[in-house]
Amino acid sequence: MRQSLLLIVSASLAILLAACQKEPATAVDAPVGEPAATTAPAQPTTPPAADIADAPAAVADAGFSVEKVAISTAPLPPFPFFDIPEGLVGKVKDGSNTLDFGRHFFLAGKKMIPVEGRLYHNNMKLIAQDKSREYTALEFHRNYENAILALGGAKISETQFTRPIVDAVGGLREVNKSWRSAPPSSGYEHYSYLIRSPDKEYWIHVGTSAAGKTGHIVVLEKKAMTQSLGFLDAAAMKSALDADGRVALYINFDTDQSTLRPDSQAAIAEIRTLLDSNAGLKVSIEGHTDNTGSADRNRQLSSERARSVLDALVGLGIAPARLSAKGFGPDKPLADNVDEAGRAKNRRVELVKL
Repeated sequence: MRQSLLLIVSASLAILLAACQKEPATAVDAPVGEPAATTAPAQPTTPPAADIADAPAAVADAGFSVEKVAISTAPLPPFPFFDIPEGLVGKVKDGSNTLDFGRHFFLAGKKMIPVEGRLYHNNMKLIAQDKSREYTALEFHRNYENAILALGGAKISETQFTRPIVDAVGGLREVNKSWRSAPPSSGYEHYSYLIRSPDKEYWIHVGTSAAGKTGHIVVLEKKAMTQSLGFLDAAAMKSALDADGRVALYINFDTDQSTLRPDSQAAIAEIRTLLDSNAGLKVSIEGHTDNTGSADRNRQLSSERARSVLDALVGLGIAPARLSAKGFGPDKPLADNVDEAGRAKNRRVELVKL
């Protein structure tokens, strides 16, 4: 009898072990409340736990790109589209909550992307002014999500901020220069959305505080800045060089790069005309920045930008022996750096007569 019982127990254990071996492994550290994916392809190895914890939404799993977001056919209301949720009061008043041109970072997939254009921002306590009701963080996020989806938009990230994500775009100090939402760090809840019309992109960021008591909304219409500062023609450059020995030019480069933007070519063409018309003229091309960021980085960047101008002129046929390039970063400001007007004046390239 005892031998029969042992045989039965052994057989049962064998069946149980076989069943466990056939059962699919369950992902660990999966976000609470998210359903398991049913169509994801099998992976050859299990990713590290940190990667699983940071798993983004479906749009990001395949790698984010703007083109993957369908173009909305819904009629869009006037920018910035959304009212403040019923009963709540925006802390940033009309007249101060919209910038003609600004920048904000948006999470897209697992990366932060800087986007520039017309920008609206606001924040609010999630309790009605008359204390009649209080919104949970979930209700606040869901209100905006439903409204965005109704306009044909898509959620482009559910990834939450981590130190490596922020460090990849220059760190918290760099991000905070243009940040207008709840802090981009763990403990705060953030979601990004994108609405594409046939000719425009609208990027939307919704965030809540760690305690879930404050909500933030950012809506950005992506567009290039309208250039309001003109450039000098060759004759005006010559007059300034004759009078002062130097002339300040405002030449556009890609952000934090030495790449000349297409709209800088007109200024480069005028410098070429200046040099072609004055065969004996030699100039030093000198780059300058404002005081934002690392001084060492700015010196390097200003030097690279001056070199880009030199290379562009050589490419147009100007003899290299007539040109030199150097960068001074923030060391020789023309104006105070306390406001954007002063910083814009300091971001320049100077031609200095040799």
